[in-house]
Amino acid sequence: MSRDHAQSAERPAPAAGARGRAHADAGPAPGPAPGPASGSAEAPFLELLARGASAEAYEQPVLLARAEGLPAGRIAALQQAKALALRVRAELEGRRRREAELSALFETAHDLAGLRDLDAVLRAIVQRARSLLGTDVAYLSLNDPARGDTYMRVTEGSVAARFQQLRLGMGEGLGGLVAQTARPYVTDDYFRDDRFRHTHSIDTGVRDEGLVAILGVPLMLGHHVIGVLFAADRRARVFEREQIALLGSFAALAAAAIDTANLLAETRSALAGLERANEIIKDRSAVIERASDVHDRLAELVLRGGGVHDVAAAVSQVLDGTVEFTEATAAPAQALESSRAEGHAVRHRDDWIAAVAAGDELLGALVLRGHPGLDPVDQRTLERAAMVTSLLLLARRSAAEAEQRVRGELLDDLLDARDRDPRLLRERAARLHADLDATHAVLAARLEGPAADADADEEADARRRLWAAASHLAATRQGLAAARDGGTVLLLPLAPGDTATELARRTARHLGTAVHEPVTVGASAPVEHLTARPDTVASAYEEARRCLDALRLLGRSGDGSAAEDFGFLGLLLAGERDIAGFVGRTIGQVVAYDERRGTELLRTLDAYFACGMSPARTKDELHVHVNTVVQRLERVGRLLGDDWQSPARALEIQLALRLHRLSAGTTPPARH
Repeated sequence: MSRDHAQSAERPAPAAGARGRAHADAGPAPGPAPGPASGSAEAPFLELLARGASAEAYEQPVLLARAEGLPAGRIAALQQAKALALRVRAELEGRRRREAELSALFETAHDLAGLRDLDAVLRAIVQRARSLLGTDVAYLSLNDPARGDTYMRVTEGSVAARFQQLRLGMGEGLGGLVAQTARPYVTDDYFRDDRFRHTHSIDTGVRDEGLVAILGVPLMLGHHVIGVLFAADRRARVFEREQIALLGSFAALAAAAIDTANLLAETRSALAGLERANEIIKDRSAVIERASDVHDRLAELVLRGGGVHDVAAAVSQVLDGTVEFTEATAAPAQALESSRAEGHAVRHRDDWIAAVAAGDELLGALVLRGHPGLDPVDQRTLERAAMVTSLLLLARRSAAEAEQRVRGELLDDLLDARDRDPRLLRERAARLHADLDATHAVLAARLEGPAADADADEEADARRRLWAAASHLAATRQGLAAARDGGTVLLLPLAPGDTATELARRTARHLGTAVHEPVTVGASAPVEHLTARPDTVASAYEEARRCLDALRLLGRSGDGSAAEDFGFLGLLLAGERDIAGFVGRTIGQVVAYDERRGTELLRTLDAYFACGMSPARTKDELHVHVNTVVQRLERVGRLLGDDWQSPARALEIQLALRLHRLSAGTTPPARH
């Protein structure tokens, strides 16, 4: 939709006192809308979302509530519901916009597959580019090798005749800069931009049209620029990166249309001069029909939600060979780089390699196996299949990034916004297939190794890779992830029988493998009822960070652990001092043995440590034979392990004995 159309569709918000008129301005509805005094606060906004109402209409339930003098609590609830509904509306609008962009690209690709009229295809490309970018004007210029200049081929939205008839010398104006560098360029203010050469004829035409902000992207055939696709506004404007990429995709389709038209023209010219015209026509017709068939199949695959491997399978059938999608790291590096640089499929031994790329980023490759001889049109088919594959991957990436952002926002709210409505938090989590009522652990992850000492750009890139890997892990485990404090925080559910330590170690290994760098992970103790207790997640995160810092101080970078793994040090790291858990882990078997058998192993241990670990002095303290002391200590060794008298274990056991006495209210045996 153009901006003029979008503006004409807006309606002003009604006055606060005009109750009936406000309902009328909101547009037709399938039934009577519930007033603010009845029903839930969300109901009127859900109705507005269902109707696709304008943003101004969302103010009406609040205005009506104020006009009716409803309580402040009701008005506050409506305000909160309005804010949430507007966020949902914005997200829906963004998704509809992305769907419209992809639909336009696929429709244009389909037009190209059935190319009959080059001018009609180019007009459709320019019209769709102007509509989706919401600019005042869009136009396309082509180079004229015979005259050594460039000329306007198609314009949309232009009102100045002089501008529509411009012919520009090579290297002049913004288009000249784009043609020279073969890269997109954008100017916020054309007449104040001195990066390119201004000429009187160009400036006069631009001034007649009233253009201010201009974006230009090259039309490439191989590594040659054949023209430029422009989008322009009659006011200052900043073009976003996504808009530049979208216009670049339209430019690629326009170049493909021109290339296909040129091939058709060359084919017809050649057929006229050949004696075997009939055979050549049949051959070329079959090839073109095959190309059209594959484009139709690709369009159908995309529209029904197929994946990259479905595209490879469809092209395999058309080309009568085996086509596979491979990761960029698995394809021959030199051939892949040549294909990306030239924009064509290249031969590698008996295979053909077509780079799947988005700008300068390599996303993978389509490889045609064991097919050394390839018709030029079949080669184009392989190349265009690679282009469709790149669009699919970018669409999937956009969807994944959107879900990652939503997961991160929910976890941020759990960490920071402690006054959130628990019901709304559960609903948001349920949409992400996460259960906040299950038992979870909070994990703090941080990169170690060379990435931590790199420059700012490399460090930021490493952190993005860590966040992406953590987000993917959270999505597959029905958890949440967010970037925080120079690292990443995860909220992952604990499976029955699993421990926080085991989960932390698995997570450290998984993330380290994903980013090819050591990753240290500290975990909190298990937490439950995350929405019922506002401080639960924040406290657990602080505990996880303390465990992370302890691992690094102990030289265990690249490992994962929880407070329960640090012995008595875990009491200092844990957010809540789990004294009973520490005692149970350290001397629990001895306590249980005494309770079952009525023995005095705990009393013997107390006396043994009090007597400097001397069996002879211990037997005097307990008034028993020394063999009795030795037998009891042997039993303790079988219960606690052979290393129980090592300095570290002995220290933990003595601390556990003292804590056990304090919790039980008992005193150590008296010294004689």
